[in-house]
Amino acid sequence: MSEDLKGKVALITGANKGIGFEIARQLGSRGATVLVGARDIGRGEEAANKLRSNQIDARTIQLDVIDQKTIDSAGKQIESEFGKLDILVNNAGIVSDGDRLPPSQVDIETLRHTYETNVFGVFAVTKALLPLLKKSKAGRIVNLSSGLGSLTQNSDPNSEFADFRYLAYNSSKTALNAITVVLAGELKDTPIKVNAADPGFTATDINQHRGYRTVEQGAIAAVRLATLPDDGSSGGFFNENGVVPW
Repeated sequence: MSEDLKGKVALITGANKGIGFEIARQLGSRGATVLVGARDIGRGEEAANKLRSNQIDARTIQLDVIDQKTIDSAGKQIESEFGKLDILVNNAGIVSDGDRLPPSQVDIETLRHTYETNVFGVFAVTKALLPLLKKSKAGRIVNLSSGLGSLTQNSDPNSEFADFRYLAYNSSKTALNAITVVLAGELKDTPIKVNAADPGFTATDINQHRGYRTVEQGAIAAVRLATLPDDGSSGGFFNENGVVPW
C-alpha cells in the first residue's frame, strides 16, 4: 500500500457504493483515513468493512446531506476524533424519475427535490465542514459534477450527450459548478483548493448501470483533484483528460 496520504483524513459523501466507494478505496489505498459517509449506517458499515478487509483505515459516518442534524453530528464527530479534515468529496447526488420527461413537462417538485441533494446538500455539508478543512495544511474540496452540467456541451447539438436533456439534473450540476467557482474565489488566499470533477458516463445505480465507464475510471478525476499539490488549480472543472468547458 502506498502511504503518500498517511495522516490525511478524507470524508466522501454517498460512499457506500458506486463512484463514492471507489474514491474511498483509492484514497484509502494510498494511506488516507477514509470516512464513509452514508445515509444508512448499516450500508455504510458494510462498505467500511469491505475497505478494512483491504487494509484500509475506514470509518463509517452517518450523513444524509439533506438532514442538517446528521451534517452537524458528522462535523462534531470528525472534530472530536481528528481535529481536522483534509479532503471533502461531495459525491452524493440523485437523478429523479420525474426528470426523464421533456424539460417543459418536469414537475416543479422534481426540480426542488433534485436541488435539495445536488446543490443545497453539497453547500450545507461544505459550509459545516469548512472550519475543519481550514485546520488542514492543504484542504481539498471536490464536487462531483457531470459533463451534463456543462452549458457548452448542453448547447452543442453534436455533443455526445445532446439527447440527455434532464432539466433538474443538468441544471443542478451547472449550479454546483457555479458554487465551486465562487467558493474557490473566496478561499483563493488559503491553502484550500475547490474543484469540480466530471467522472464521465460511469456505470452506477444513478443510470441503471448503462454507463460505459467503470467506477475505477469514474473516480480518476476526483482522486486527482483530492490530492492536488500546493501549486494545483482551484476553481476549475476537470475530467481525467483535463479541463471540461463550462
